[in-house]
Amino acid sequence: MDIHQILEYLPHRYPILLVDRVLECEPGKSIHAIKNVTINEPFFNGHFPHHPVMPGVLILEALAQAAAILSFKTMGSKPDDKSVYYFAGIDGARFKKPVSPGDQLNLHVEIIASKRGIWKFKAEARVDGLLATEAELMCTVRSIE
Repeated sequence: MDIHQILEYLPHRYPILLVDRVLECEPGKSIHAIKNVTINEPFFNGHFPHHPVMPGVLILEALAQAAAILSFKTMGSKPDDKSVYYFAGIDGARFKKPVSPGDQLNLHVEIIASKRGIWKFKAEARVDGLLATEAELMCTVRSIE
């Protein structure tokens, strides 16, 4: 999926859209997406000016956005103005390697379970094949009407 297709599945926009391309997506199973990390990211101005590092919470957000695409593709639907895709939980988050400008985050997300509208995922972010971040994510779609 290119960026135009991604925009159909994610309501996020700059500066919080954190998925640049989807390389593989097997609905009901897994997704492999990428986030190109550049020095132009707005968070690098303050995190940290002398040694820029991508905030871990934004790496988790990128993984959640990839999970959202996987969920919508699995459900055969797209987001609309009447619902929001929320985090429901994050378990076992570990940050193994700093992510810096010039890195390409490879976002790997697998569905573990989906029950009563709660999705559970195994998620990993890798840079050059090395594990940067891992976590189990729980997300849900909720009506806002």
